[in-house]
Amino acid sequence: MKLKQITIAIENSPGRLYEVTNALGEAGINLRAASLVDTGAFGQLRLLVSDLAKTRRILMKMQMPAKVDEVVAVEIEDKPGSLARMLKPLIDANIQVTYTYAFVGFQPGSAIMIFRFSDNDKAIKVLQENGMKLLDSKDFGILETNNN
Repeated sequence: MKLKQITIAIENSPGRLYEVTNALGEAGINLRAASLVDTGAFGQLRLLVSDLAKTRRILMKMQMPAKVDEVVAVEIEDKPGSLARMLKPLIDANIQVTYTYAFVGFQPGSAIMIFRFSDNDKAIKVLQENGMKLLDSKDFGILETNNN
């Protein structure tokens, strides 16, 4: 149920995001989800990509440091209060959200939330016990490899 996300520190300079996304696009890498956060001179670009191993090779050639984290994707209703209802059992279990980002879901009326939790494994258990729909790599069209 965990997804591998790549995080890249990119300079906050004109065209830098284009350079990264263009290189990935030319290599046939599909971006499945993205978040860019300004942290000063650099930004944190978080990506779910169709092929993590290939993405890492491309970034290494570009001399761009990147790290891989595990995240959890949850599909919720696209209605007011849905996120709060999803978070309540996690709060009760003393699980913190480290960061999150979202996009409109694959199905009408749904939203996809990508989370990094203080304890991803415990969060997955709590979410499953509370009937939440967790998404995996197949749902995102992500190639799974062991040589990451």
